[in-house]
Amino acid sequence: MKVAIVSSSLNPKSRSRLMAEHARLLLGKRSGVEVDFIDLQEMELPLCDGGAAYGDPYAIELNKRMEAADVYVLASPIYNYDVNASLKNAVELAGRKMENKLVGFLCAAGGAMSYMSVMPLANSLMLDFRTLVLPRFVYAAPNDWKDEAMSESVGGRIAQFCDALLDLGEKISS
Repeated sequence: MKVAIVSSSLNPKSRSRLMAEHARLLLGKRSGVEVDFIDLQEMELPLCDGGAAYGDPYAIELNKRMEAADVYVLASPIYNYDVNASLKNAVELAGRKMENKLVGFLCAAGGAMSYMSVMPLANSLMLDFRTLVLPRFVYAAPNDWKDEAMSESVGGRIAQFCDALLDLGEKISS
């Protein structure tokens, strides 16, 4: 099974990126699992304009990498009660590649009250692309961190998330 992990934060000190890295380590240890870590900090994606942006070399690369995956992990910071703009832009450019496939979310937020913030994107993925959304996601608030290290609780929840992602992914693909 090939897992694409999209780390969407453009902040070099991103906590959602640390969560994505942890998932990459856990998934990379699993037999039969190949992980493609797509770091949007390393891709200068154009803003989706509904036209010429799809011909951009980075947009083409993103589409190829997304198409090659069986399941997806979308890691995002939460800004203004929603996933960040770079993730939404990536979905606009390559979301069709997630059609009829499984996606899960890892989120880092500045507060505990916006835990439902992935739902607008999840609904859009389900309705626009018939994407299946993993009902388990990880939402980490400031009290889940000590300095820049995630708590054992978050690490454990990411491990459960990875198990659920692979379990459901295997069921769907068989």
